[in-house]
Amino acid sequence: MYKIALLSKETVADGTMLFHFKKPAEFKYQAGQSLDMTLVEPKETDAEGNTRAFSIASSPQEDFLAIATRMRDTAFKRTLHDMVPNTEVAIQGPFGSFFLHENTKRPAIFLSGGIGITPFRAIIKDATERLLPHTLLLFYSNRRPEDAAFLEELQNLQKRNPNFTLVATMTDMEKSARSWNGERGYIDQAMLRKYIPENSEPIYYLAGPATMVAAMRALLSKHEISGDDIRFEEFTGY
Repeated sequence: MYKIALLSKETVADGTMLFHFKKPAEFKYQAGQSLDMTLVEPKETDAEGNTRAFSIASSPQEDFLAIATRMRDTAFKRTLHDMVPNTEVAIQGPFGSFFLHENTKRPAIFLSGGIGITPFRAIIKDATERLLPHTLLLFYSNRRPEDAAFLEELQNLQKRNPNFTLVATMTDMEKSARSWNGERGYIDQAMLRKYIPENSEPIYYLAGPATMVAAMRALLSKHEISGDDIRFEEFTGY
């Protein structure tokens, strides 16, 4: 277990905040892994407890640890929201095998909804920093641009990394105050077919709310994608 101090916090989308913590020098992880965070002597608690699992949003090259989360009206999230710099939390990890495969001949297809973007932000940034040759294709679904955490950063990473393609899609633009020239509607077979080259034998990575992950798994299964080629992370209670 490590004790780490809050460095800064910011809002990165409507209802979503990003928290930067000091990274212990000995804390090593692979982009896409997660950690367990426990509040230290919080002013309030509830039945859900003081510990949550978070995907690490920062890449290993960055000199901080970052998590991003949807802010809900729970004791844990209220405490996190009100936290001031230098407040300490305890972490354990890293955990999980949700990281990029080694076979560079097989494209990585990322299917993400909402806050499920956090591990993909880390993986894509890491691949860009290390100049990895993997073909990366991210489908990123949100209701509106206002809800899409890291959208501008991902657009900039696409400019930096010729192997990375971002397909952002919005499902509820009628409620947006912004303009949008990208895809609209839910991720479906037609959208996948439009961007994924035939016979490319990709490996699929799914992350987001449990209902979204279940829908994407059903979609891939329907089109005879082997379970061995699907990796997923469900975000529950986020």
